[in-house]
Amino acid sequence: MNNTNAYITQHDLDRLESLIAMARRNHAIDLSYLDSLEDAMLAKINIDSRRVPANVITMNSRARFSDPLLGLPLIYTLVFPTAADADTGMISVLAPLGQAMLGAIPGQVIEWTSGGRTRQLRVDEILYQPEAAGEYHL
Repeated sequence: MNNTNAYITQHDLDRLESLIAMARRNHAIDLSYLDSLEDAMLAKINIDSRRVPANVITMNSRARFSDPLLGLPLIYTLVFPTAADADTGMISVLAPLGQAMLGAIPGQVIEWTSGGRTRQLRVDEILYQPEAAGEYHL
């Protein structure tokens, strides 16, 4: 994953750390995957919600993507697991694609592994970011 400007808001970090701790206790997800998610979060620049750039995918952000090979437009929203519904484009932050989305910016190509193969999407545009809309605690 190529996150050159990888930010995470303190609010999102706090909630994600709680989510990871709960998943560890419940053994809901492979522990090595949780380690990978936690490492990726901690590698991001922690920033106050009111200072995060408007062009960064944060939790509950909606963005338009394109497949570099097919050029197909896709719209996804990054959500917590309870709101996830891949059929409607609601992608869980605990899913490999969701992990790749968090902190991404327009122009960036994100990568994740699914079904044993590496997939890529280009971030074309942030359609909605809660912090940019003045909604700091979604």
